[in-house]
Amino acid sequence: MKAIKNVALALGVLALGLSSCDKDDDVDRRTRGNFVLAVTPVAQTGVADYLINAPSLETGTISTEGNGAEQDGTYRYYLTHNNRFYSMLYGQGNPGAVTAYDLQDGLLNKVTNFQTETVQAFAPVNNDILLMKISRSLTSPESQWYSVDTDALSIARSGKINTHRELTENSEIAHFSWIKQVGNKVFAPFFSIKATEEGGWGTEYPDNAWIAVYSYPDMQLEKVIKDNRTSYIGRYFVDGLAKVENGDVYAFSPATAINNGKDNVFNSSKPSAITRIKAGTTAFDDYYFDLEAQTGGHNITNWTYIGNGKAVGHFTSKAEKGVYSVGAHIGIIDFNAKTVKFVTGFPEVGDIANVTTNNYTPLDGKTAAIGVTLKSGISYVYNINAETATATQGLKVEGGTITAISRLD
Repeated sequence: MKAIKNVALALGVLALGLSSCDKDDDVDRRTRGNFVLAVTPVAQTGVADYLINAPSLETGTISTEGNGAEQDGTYRYYLTHNNRFYSMLYGQGNPGAVTAYDLQDGLLNKVTNFQTETVQAFAPVNNDILLMKISRSLTSPESQWYSVDTDALSIARSGKINTHRELTENSEIAHFSWIKQVGNKVFAPFFSIKATEEGGWGTEYPDNAWIAVYSYPDMQLEKVIKDNRTSYIGRYFVDGLAKVENGDVYAFSPATAINNGKDNVFNSSKPSAITRIKAGTTAFDDYYFDLEAQTGGHNITNWTYIGNGKAVGHFTSKAEKGVYSVGAHIGIIDFNAKTVKFVTGFPEVGDIANVTTNNYTPLDGKTAAIGVTLKSGISYVYNINAETATATQGLKVEGGTITAISRLD
């Protein structure tokens, strides 16, 4: 995802035209297809994403010129659920908005637009989308949650949860890295942060992993799962959990805990690693996969579960490691074999300006699609073959940086 920017946001409901650039009256430049790419126009600042349809991720060219549905606001985050595409505005503390689309004749069709609070974590749960507005205040540690009914396309339920001592049992506050439905529960991995002017995102507890377990739909805390073999799970705005077909849940730690938010000194003694929670349980078992030992010191920053016990992981080297660094070394993770195979055919790290972390997979255990913008300004979709650990350059995107890839049927 691209960096969050401080920009004044229009909070009213805006009419979103399907053609967002000037175009000749007699020329329709809109591309059609089941795939949806979020693209940020180049050579501009403070601009909104365009949502562009494409018929294929393997071949062809699409452009931002005269094409796509322009979003209101300069930072959006996306998900698909029940065959609808949801675009949510990050309001930097101000109210956000949720815009929902379906697919008609190969183009996005807006079906609703409503306002919510800005949230820092979200996920499909049953027929809903659960949204979390997470507190970073020790004096006001209540975090707000909302459930959006995807049939009624409105907020159906909401409530508050305490993210201080009820979760951390220390002097710091819990901040969820993400949320995920597991069975009939909601798993919410979190890291402990000082949440003070001096300490910021830093922690005095870097060698611990926690997952809060909530009932649903009432969001009552049932348990906190703990482990001291890794540092915290996931990263800010990054899902560190992968639920596989048999119900087991794998959790990755990037090992990027820091002492405080000013000097960014890493203070965890634990390596980047993967642990596991077996299906039907609420405890870590003895599974442990040391990613740094397997990869010669690389740490994981993100992953996309692709099915059959495999994930496409993003990694950084020791020299590239950072709290917010997005890994551009792409590797195929096999949970069962405990192996990582770095792919060939992907651009060199030094040539890459941006790599998407919101990527597409058909969950066939074989393939995934990742967006890459090169320093030359050209963007492509790279199609990953997990069986051969290779990447192939596919769809070309002109005029913008790819920020997300999805699909509607």
